[in-house]
Amino acid sequence: MQAQTGQPDNEQGVRAVFVLDPQLQQDTLPIGDFPLCRLLLSNDSNYPWFILVPRREDISELFQLDDVDQRQLWKETTALAEILKDSFDADKLNIAALGNVVSQLHMHVIVRRHEDVAWPSPVWGKHPARPYNAEQVAAIRERLRMALTDDFKFLEG
Repeated sequence: MQAQTGQPDNEQGVRAVFVLDPQLQQDTLPIGDFPLCRLLLSNDSNYPWFILVPRREDISELFQLDDVDQRQLWKETTALAEILKDSFDADKLNIAALGNVVSQLHMHVIVRRHEDVAWPSPVWGKHPARPYNAEQVAAIRERLRMALTDDFKFLEG
């Protein structure tokens, strides 16, 4: 099932449909929505690894967002990073928008700790993903629920 959401596309209120890239859909768990971005959790319990995906159609590069959306993306990225640094006791945060495998614009926000399995190397391809179990996902959702503001809406799951 494709993740879809409508957002105003123009002044007349015509709705565009947001469709999450199939690879992101396969590799992540949905958490919820900021005003602009869908928040996903990478299904890899080696690291608290979150992904922000602007709910805009056919965007692969930051510069393709209008000025308002660019500022909103950075606002949401910064807010999430601050929350994750405190809530997950990060030693360092890795924040990146690469898009070599998945072209749909998305921002990785990864909690790094000196004791994580890949430290200090990048996380990509370092170790096989270890999927979360239901209890771990529930604990992460609860931790986020305590920290995220009214601007964030949790998805069921």
